Amino acid sequence: MAGPLTALRVRFTPDSEQTPRDTRPPGRRRARGHGRRKRTGIRRFFTWRKLVAYVLTLCALLIGAFTVLYYSIDIPRANAQAKAQSNVYKYGDGTILARTGEINREMVTLGRVPTGVQHAFVAAENKSFYKDSGVDPMGILRGLVNTATGKGTQGGSTITQQYVKNYYLSQEQTATRKIKELVISLKVDQRNSKEDILAGYLNTSYFGRVAYGIQAAARAYYDKDVDDLTVEEGAYLAALVQAPSQYDWAVASPTARRLVKRRWNYVLDNMVDMRWLDPDQRKGMRFPAPVAPEPAPGLGGQAGYLVDAARNELIASGVSEQELAAGGWTITLNVDPDKQRTLEKTMRQGLDGAAKGKQARADAAATQGGAVSVDPENGRILALYGGRDYTRHYLSNATRGDYQVGAVFEPVTTATAMDAKMRNERAAGGLPEVKRTAGALGMDTDGGGFDTKESVGLGLMGSSPLRMAGVYASFGHQGKRVTPSIVKSARRGDETAGPPKAVGDQAIHPTTARLITQNLVDDAAATTARATKRPTAGKGGVSDDKRAAWFVGYTPDLVTAIALFGEDAEKRKQIPLRNAGVQRVADLWSEYTEKALRGVPATWFDRGPGPGTLPVPDQMVPERSAGSEVP
Repeated sequence: MAGPLTALRVRFTPDSEQTPRDTRPPGRRRARGHGRRKRTGIRRFFTWRKLVAYVLTLCALLIGAFTVLYYSIDIPRANAQAKAQSNVYKYGDGTILARTGEINREMVTLGRVPTGVQHAFVAAENKSFYKDSGVDPMGILRGLVNTATGKGTQGGSTITQQYVKNYYLSQEQTATRKIKELVISLKVDQRNSKEDILAGYLNTSYFGRVAYGIQAAARAYYDKDVDDLTVEEGAYLAALVQAPSQYDWAVASPTARRLVKRRWNYVLDNMVDMRWLDPDQRKGMRFPAPVAPEPAPGLGGQAGYLVDAARNELIASGVSEQELAAGGWTITLNVDPDKQRTLEKTMRQGLDGAAKGKQARADAAATQGGAVSVDPENGRILALYGGRDYTRHYLSNATRGDYQVGAVFEPVTTATAMDAKMRNERAAGGLPEVKRTAGALGMDTDGGGFDTKESVGLGLMGSSPLRMAGVYASFGHQGKRVTPSIVKSARRGDETAGPPKAVGDQAIHPTTARLITQNLVDDAAATTARATKRPTAGKGGVSDDKRAAWFVGYTPDLVTAIALFGEDAEKRKQIPLRNAGVQRVADLWSEYTEKALRGVPATWFDRGPGPGTLPVPDQMVPERSAGSEVP
């Protein structure tokens, strides 16, 4: 006899005709066999199971591809760095200016490098060096992504990777080179000891001043052998590798000096963290300023200043210092030989020509001069004066930015106020806007001097003749930013390099630029009327600390910034100028400009027939007495 359970089992058997009815409303019933909604379109390819399968397949492919690469890429022979060629620098007309490129290197064993100095480099570049497998996967990934997206070079490489790049590969930033670097680094780490790798890295790194390797760097920066380097000095050299030209203490800007000191502290702090340096010893350490550099032979007179300006411009455009030092480049400058000779002669006579008597010679020795002459139409640097002689005064007075600009900053403040009026902004034109305008016109706004109305009104910020020539060229180019450029072209085989376009975005309104030019025509008339026979706009002044005297002026054809700086001839420190006022600088400007433009017809600004080409709405003209005040 079947019980209730048997009856229930029969009732719910799938094959039974007594399957319970679907009691849901008719609109919600589903046909048998269609209990789940069918996936359509792209969703049918992306279930969890399929996603896992895709990921596993991708990993397998990557592992397979890497395995193939690993066994197909061998450790190559050392690169041809030792066979480096000279770089050839030419004037704009093709005549030779200079040849550079001799490699300065002396290989040393790791035993000669003090342990503290070894640890400084590891602390700076790769704290996990003694434990890792020679690569940093995340660093390599960042480098590949940034190279592919055009963001330039990317740090994060291990010491092994940097050694492989320096010793076996080129400095080019391509995905192929980075993949080779990864594979070869893994093999080198397996084949060589960490001591051998570190020694190779120290002997192949570039330190600036044409110094390859730790021994050459010790000589170039501290005039001693590597054996005698202190931990503090080693930490500076370790910090220097990141940006040799920028961090070279002899030529570093105030901002760069702060950055290299910050990195120097970072290196020492990392050494403490790694227990390679006693905390008490660390507290007593002071930054070891390096000695002045010895200029390379063949770069006397103005040649070294021109070559340095070209090198720095190429480095800023993305060419690595190692690539330039390796040589083989033909670099043509925008410099016009005739204008260059004229500027050199004018500055030489202006600085030393009238120095008669003991006191006059002493005053002349304590005065440095810098000048840059630019074509306002295209930003090309046609002449540059960096000092009396590159071999005697390594730091270029044309590009240094540590002296106050004084009154020649006033047009920037005025332009800020005018732009605010153009936009009908009554409250605008304060300190943030002045700083923004200065940056848009090409000034370095990170060095201070923009903090108070007084500092802005007095022009306490530092700048260089090169940058100020660009600012005034922007005034003469209808307010579009003009970035002075000295490199016309740079070639090495099929490889080319060069700076970005010199004329950039609109920095100030075109009407503002025309009004500034009219104001500066009036200012220039007071100081240049005696000597200038063509329309001239310009501004001169002595800095508040009396250490610099400036005149920056322009015609429709040429803009030139000239500055005289007070400097102690022995200590290389700033001092007040002796016997140098605005008129002296303005006279130098007038003399050079007239000679440089000899034979060039005089034209009015805006290329019009007369002074009426500068219309000035009355409501836009600022009060002359308030020109130097921050609104």
